[in-house]
Amino acid sequence: MTGGGAPGAAGIIKCLKKDERIELFVCDANPNAVGRYLVKNFFTVPKADAPEFLDGVHKICVDNGINIILPLVTRELFPFSKAKEKFATNGIAILVSDEHALNIANDKSRLYRFLDEQGIKVPAFKVVSTFPEFQNAVKELGYPAKKVCFKPSVANGSRGFRIIDDKINEFDLLFNHKPNSTYMSYEDSCRILGSNAFPELLVSEFLPGEEYSVDCIADNGKCILAVPRIRSKMNNGISVEGEFIRNEEIISYSSAIIEKIGLHGNIGVQVKKSEEGKFLILEINPRVQGTIVSALGAGINLPLLAVKQELKLPVDQSEMKVKWGTKFSRYWEEVYY
Repeated sequence: MTGGGAPGAAGIIKCLKKDERIELFVCDANPNAVGRYLVKNFFTVPKADAPEFLDGVHKICVDNGINIILPLVTRELFPFSKAKEKFATNGIAILVSDEHALNIANDKSRLYRFLDEQGIKVPAFKVVSTFPEFQNAVKELGYPAKKVCFKPSVANGSRGFRIIDDKINEFDLLFNHKPNSTYMSYEDSCRILGSNAFPELLVSEFLPGEEYSVDCIADNGKCILAVPRIRSKMNNGISVEGEFIRNEEIISYSSAIIEKIGLHGNIGVQVKKSEEGKFLILEINPRVQGTIVSALGAGINLPLLAVKQELKLPVDQSEMKVKWGTKFSRYWEEVYY
């Protein structure tokens, strides 16, 4: 498992340790990543953009008889995808989608355009690269009568995401909320974007309803399992409270998206309810999601199921049965060294 210092690493390690047949090796670019202190076998590796990254990981796998890699780091997905055949010649499988699918899923603007062309409903959107295009897009999407949001086409986490709303109470935000609000006035957005070159942005309608994260297992474009959980409370974009709810609309919608793109392995789909009451896509995480450990409480070990699928190990039907209605809360826990 790569990304031993990722926010969800401890939980995913917990999931994989549930099967005693698995000998787990963890690596990270940070020698003091939390994963180091949760497993017996830990390696420090170069960062994903380093020329020696793939060769370093490959050598570790060959030397230790490792036969499957579960990547947690988004930047590692493309290098691993391109190297799947090389690793496979040594009997090493990589739980990652093909490069073509990653190119669609990892670029939010390309994702929206692709799904729209495939007849799958997405939020109303515009793709912009210049300040005048941004101004026109905001107006065409109904602002100021309607809230509008924007985010970079390619970004990790919530970086660059903002909701444009001139009706926000800035005094209330200042004194009654932590300084991580995603709301911004139109004037402030124009001041910032109008005076700086900025990356390509996806400008879209704001979806005001409930937000769900859907943890899925895909087999080369076929959705084997989709488990929606409502994001009841979030901290810096990470779910800390939620509930597993069997919503057939969300399950069908997520399955169709996975099929059209051709995704593989553990996949996360983020959806939110529109003003019209339809759940529409926000984005895709073409990898295992950090909060996936919460599904253990609902009886589902999603990382382990994906590993079993890749290694063609038998899966009992009881392992696929979700205890719908299960709620969860998350908390921090320390390691000492």
